[in-house]
Amino acid sequence: MSEFDASRRRVLKTGAIAGAGVALPTIFTASSAAAFTNEPTGGTVTLGFNVPQTGPYADEGADELRAYELAVEHLNGGGDGGMMNTFSSKALQGSGILGKQVEYVTGDTQTKSDAARASAKSMIEKDGAVMITGGSSSGVAIAVQGLCQEAGVIFMAGLTHSNDTTGKDKKANGFRHFFNGYMSGAALAPVLKNLYGTDRTAYHLTADYTWGWTQEESIAAATEALGWNTVNKVRTPLAATDFSSYIAPVLNSGADVLVLNHYGGNMVNSLTNAVQFGLRDKVVNGKNFEIVVPLYSRLMAKGAGANVKGIHGSTNWHWTLQDEGSKAFVKSFGTKYGFPPSQAAHTTYCQTLLYADAVERAGTFNPCGVVEALEGFEFDGLGNGKTLYRAEDHQCFKDVLVVRGKENPTSEFDLLEVVEVTPRAQVEYAPDHPMFAGGQLGSCNPGA
Repeated sequence: MSEFDASRRRVLKTGAIAGAGVALPTIFTASSAAAFTNEPTGGTVTLGFNVPQTGPYADEGADELRAYELAVEHLNGGGDGGMMNTFSSKALQGSGILGKQVEYVTGDTQTKSDAARASAKSMIEKDGAVMITGGSSSGVAIAVQGLCQEAGVIFMAGLTHSNDTTGKDKKANGFRHFFNGYMSGAALAPVLKNLYGTDRTAYHLTADYTWGWTQEESIAAATEALGWNTVNKVRTPLAATDFSSYIAPVLNSGADVLVLNHYGGNMVNSLTNAVQFGLRDKVVNGKNFEIVVPLYSRLMAKGAGANVKGIHGSTNWHWTLQDEGSKAFVKSFGTKYGFPPSQAAHTTYCQTLLYADAVERAGTFNPCGVVEALEGFEFDGLGNGKTLYRAEDHQCFKDVLVVRGKENPTSEFDLLEVVEVTPRAQVEYAPDHPMFAGGQLGSCNPGA
């Protein structure tokens, strides 16, 4: 149980994991007396936290769950309130959501789309969850977002970086606070130009699913616009743990930059293999060989250890930011858990508050009311500066951070340093940008 008064919040457990790999029918029903799916009728409301508790992104999932617990604590009036005190919207009062105490159920996505859908389906049908959130894989996020659209509940995406989540696979019932591959490219390219010049040859290793594909596309386009040449793009299985066979060909490719479109445990292992092969000590084409990790996290840096020193990438948020919202969140999280939060924790905490705030402002749990409250919503005080939830695609636009591995870290948490805060205007794009083309947002589905 959490540290706050257990009488104020009851934690439910979901049986979503058993048989999670089996494809299940997605037929949802709503009570004939309800205006929408899982309308709360008593004194509580249930949220579904669907995260990878096993698999290559399990470290991210563990931190997401910590943040979700903290958000529920704050919503129910426990703790110090965290970012509820700095959030520009003042609708949340620590009295639950619309006066109902917040409960939650959890599930394990296993970093697999089928398992994640089965878990979310169980939360909705068996546990009465009115909102689903979580995930550290874009494949999972897209699968669950589609299911929530069918079910008539809101999906507040967790850590998902693929362009497709708010591009060709966007849904009216889904919202993303996290940034995306295009934004990483827009933020990183000018920094890479200043560091390494315009005459570079890049070799991409890419996780073989929707995130990797769109991350690769985004970084290749951004660097080729600088004058870089892309010599090869190689896809790697998400389940891979040894990348030696993929690193070896880089040595004879003529490349002088390796771009690792990997995340979580994949990045830890591929970067470790690259260092073991001596890539960071080589001189190719008269230039020092460089490695770039487009999407970074503190948890990845911790796993990779000294190998991350001097390596650049982008991140959605970092615990060393000095704005009032970030400081409040770091204080709350650190007091509860004894260490600073990751970007995954920050994202899921924000998504929980944003959902609750939208319900309060709309005066209803009806997903269509929530959609209306979030579309075009501008806010501040949650880190990353002034933020917009764009109506056209439900993508958040905010400042993006470029970071690098610290040469002389002072602790196991002080592993990355922010080298540039890229302003929101630099990473914005038109809703019909080619990288986000296809698919329709559609209309909100209340499920009834």
